[in-house]
Amino acid sequence: MSKKNKALLYNLFSFGILYVFIRYILIDYTSLTGIMRPLASFVVATLLAPKFQAGLVNGEEKIYMRWLFLKDAKEVG
Repeated sequence: MSKKNKALLYNLFSFGILYVFIRYILIDYTSLTGIMRPLASFVVATLLAPKFQAGLVNGEEKIYMRWLFLKDAKEVG
């Protein structure tokens, strides 16, 4: 599997886990109804989810993660 595909899967899983978690929190603790629940969950999960990207460094492809709470991009092993 290529590094770009792994980065895409990491993005999908991190967003999905946060989306489900935030959606259940919004269901229990807010009075949002209808389309606002999934829409609010989508926006919050998009902002909080870490972003993964594959890039070439010295001829070698590596995966990097950038997150709102980290100062610099970190290499993922």
